[in-house]
Amino acid sequence: MSDRFADKTVVVTGAGSGIGAAAAKHFVAEGANVVLVGRTRDKLEDLLGVIADKNKVMIHPADVSKPDEVNTLFEAVIEQFGQLDVLVNNAGVAEGGPLAEVDDESWRKVLSINVDGVFYCTRAAMPHLKATGGCVVNTSSVSGLGGDWNFATYNTSKGAVSNFTRAVALDYRDTGVRVNAVCPSLTRSDITEDMFDNTELMAKFAERIPMGRAAEAEEVADVIVFLASEDARFVNGVNLPVDGGLSASNGQPALG
Repeated sequence: MSDRFADKTVVVTGAGSGIGAAAAKHFVAEGANVVLVGRTRDKLEDLLGVIADKNKVMIHPADVSKPDEVNTLFEAVIEQFGQLDVLVNNAGVAEGGPLAEVDDESWRKVLSINVDGVFYCTRAAMPHLKATGGCVVNTSSVSGLGGDWNFATYNTSKGAVSNFTRAVALDYRDTGVRVNAVCPSLTRSDITEDMFDNTELMAKFAERIPMGRAAEAEEVADVIVFLASEDARFVNGVNLPVDGGLSASNGQPALG
């Protein structure tokens, strides 16, 4: 690993597992001070246990759907590290079902975490990112670029994240702050574990994804770290598919 993020401070929400945990470990390995954010302290403690350089890591449990907790989070980050260079908005939940069967509680849960959380964190972080010329990387989804069957709630939330990414990149174009997003397809994580145990379902995904498999969390995390780095210094307002070629297809079956 290089030291691309030496003396940088990175906040990763949804850091307790999956893509967030993989990204946090990668940032630490490249020299960053990393703040692990999630609703469950135990998961954050477990992640800290496998990170070698624990002095570079701060744990801060928080619910990103609650603005008071978000504001307290960034106050703590600045108190501890004095600056903020990268915000990774990765916290999210995936719920769906036929529209007529989606209740109010499920709808609000998904929108409050996936959309409100991105808004609250970005709003609170932006003054600090402007001071350092930092950046935001959001975790959207291929479900934010197109529709899925029986997944309108999640599609709505990730579509909002994708367009929020574009809009905020434009709004802050003169500040030096870049705002981008990754758009993964199915990725191995705690919330998709049951899907990976379903051989028939995974075979269907393999048929749809040109590379013939789902993603590993580290593969998405590597792209998050790239977008946060100086290597991506002229990349702004992009929703980058990390999907094994899924979004390159128009949906027709493979013919050869």
